[in-house]
Amino acid sequence: MSKLKLVIVMGFFASIFGLNAQSTKEITVLDATEFKQKISEGKVALVDVRTANEFNAGNIKKAVNIDFFDPEFITCFSEYDKDEPIYLYCQSGNRSGKASKKLAALGFTKIYDLKGGYSGWKTTSK
Repeated sequence: MSKLKLVIVMGFFASIFGLNAQSTKEITVLDATEFKQKISEGKVALVDVRTANEFNAGNIKKAVNIDFFDPEFITCFSEYDKDEPIYLYCQSGNRSGKASKKLAALGFTKIYDLKGGYSGWKTTSK
């Protein structure tokens, strides 16, 4: 079995058996106004989980791009403190919701997800 197929199969089973059972007490979904206030309160870990092309087309200032579809996605978070708040967003909220669950399963305790993603952010930030 190729590496890509193995990653896809493992991801599928993890989403069915592992991540869906994860408690969401670590995850808070914030609307754009709340999210903007929180990320402006000082230095925060702000992560855009969209593809590089999406990120380069527009992003929230000071965000780091870690592509949700990158096979090394989880590894990219090894330098982050699991007890410090982390703020995630994607284009619509779907990928960042999935990313939030993965991070919670890894032991991250304060995860904030942007409701409506970057699309919602652009609408309210005009």
